Amino acid sequence: MDQAQRDRKAYELARAYLLSFDGVTPEILEAHLTPEGDHPPALADVYHRLLVSAQNRNMLPGVIGKAIGGIDRLAPLLCDFDPKAITAKHHNWEAVLDDIVMRLRPKGQINRSKRALWPQFCRTIVAGAQFLAQFESAEAFYEWVEFFDQDDRARPALPMLLSYEIDGFGFALACDFLKEIGYANFGKPDVHLRKIFDALLLSSNDRVYVVFKAIVRVAGNVGVTPFTADKIFWLTASGKFFRAGLQIDTERDAFIAYARERLD
Repeated sequence: MDQAQRDRKAYELARAYLLSFDGVTPEILEAHLTPEGDHPPALADVYHRLLVSAQNRNMLPGVIGKAIGGIDRLAPLLCDFDPKAITAKHHNWEAVLDDIVMRLRPKGQINRSKRALWPQFCRTIVAGAQFLAQFESAEAFYEWVEFFDQDDRARPALPMLLSYEIDGFGFALACDFLKEIGYANFGKPDVHLRKIFDALLLSSNDRVYVVFKAIVRVAGNVGVTPFTADKIFWLTASGKFFRAGLQIDTERDAFIAYARERLD
């Protein structure tokens, strides 16, 4: 089969695989394949989502979120997530971490070495606020994003730019941030999708940028958004139907084996 046929078949296999689990109905699946709503209305909401995406990698959800009881507990320390106020208050990550330790008393040991998770996250707190403080409003930020989003050739440059502007915010996390604030043309080439796309020959290798482009191509061949293409494959690996409070017993390699048997 050619690439377009393979893309469509892989997508349909992901759909069939998920619907084979007890409790997963077409309605529940569809509810997880579309963005939750419109763009966040205020710049503070955009910044809050940036922080949620920033801790959405590796061990950060456990080390950061669980240690303090969730990102929302940072609100009093971070001026209710107002980027301009944060920039005026905090000039370096050390001060942010000192404030968190003193006022929130995170569970577990705080490693302050340069590459440790807490310093990485606090650098993102500062850099993310400084970046968003350049915009007068959420609307101004969205106008800037849409400059890239309206052009298929320019779109990949946006997460790349964000990864340079915001310390600790790589290409994949930038994609996660953009898709979760309502930009359905972005999929997140995370570790699950990189492995799945490489194994099923949906991409030529598992490099982040290559998989990002492949997500867009698959979405186009199927006739869905990159957000939807991202979610359906992510669900086959994670099984987290969070909007329905449902967790299915699946994992990435099981889906890869299932799909390979039917693709090859």
